[in-house]
Amino acid sequence: MKSLLYLPLLCLGLVYAQKDPLKQLSELAAAGNGVITLDGTTFDILTSPKRTWSASIQFTALAKNRQCMPCREFDPAFQRVAKAWSTTRKDQREQHFFATLDFDNGPAVFQKLGLASAPVVFAYPAAEGDRKPANGRTAPTKYDFQDGFDAAPLAEHLSRFTPIAIPYKEPIDWAKWVMTAGSIVGGALLLRLIAPIVFTRWTWAFASVMVCLIMTGGYMFTRIRNVPYAGRDGSWIAGGFTNQYGQEVHVVAFVYGLLALSFVMLTLIVPFQRSPAKQRMQIYLWTAVIMIIYSVLVSLFRVKNRGYPYRLFL
Repeated sequence: MKSLLYLPLLCLGLVYAQKDPLKQLSELAAAGNGVITLDGTTFDILTSPKRTWSASIQFTALAKNRQCMPCREFDPAFQRVAKAWSTTRKDQREQHFFATLDFDNGPAVFQKLGLASAPVVFAYPAAEGDRKPANGRTAPTKYDFQDGFDAAPLAEHLSRFTPIAIPYKEPIDWAKWVMTAGSIVGGALLLRLIAPIVFTRWTWAFASVMVCLIMTGGYMFTRIRNVPYAGRDGSWIAGGFTNQYGQEVHVVAFVYGLLALSFVMLTLIVPFQRSPAKQRMQIYLWTAVIMIIYSVLVSLFRVKNRGYPYRLFL
């Protein structure tokens, strides 16, 4: 009597065992949002030597106790590519399947394939039928992670095994667009605030003078010859007229600029001082600056032209 009770279950098991493998895989893929969650049994069905379909299988270890950070980083990319494939027509979708096998669900499969690390992606071509490779090679192909864990190169690689190219498109990076829009708005507001300074003639005059001083100091010479910023011994003045360090440009530009400013102050600013005492003090000040800085300039010339006998103060 008990055997009669188990008979329906036995019949149901026989029916499931005789179920079309392609239909089984299609139902599993639909239930997993385009990705089949494998175990040892379903892995054997998916990679059957009589398969007329191809497959992309991710071997991973997502359990927290496995502490596989690369597995967690790569899994979203694999899921996005599989989801993109699930949007194709049914007749195309049923010719290629995406699946994932976690180590905890199929350790024997990992051992059989000799996998000692994860994640790994294998692409299985069709073994029979019209989509069987012309060279007859049905062994799986391993994906190389040389391009990182991005979904785009993965989709491009796996498209070689699918009946049509995987229709994958990079998701819109809303954070990037928001940052770009914010930068544009912020730049416009900043420009509006500093416009009175930027578009005044004194700003452009100052910028022009700075450029002239830097170029006079030998900036293009150092850029063309790609000279070091300073010497190996820490020196910042190179001996000889055909040699120059990058730091020397700043020093020469500063000396020329300060000397020019001193003469401008003496000729344009000091004569308009109404107080005789202030005028006298500024004359002494700027004359002293000219004498001291010119002495520095002569000292630099002596370093460049070794053997020059003259000096002022230094």
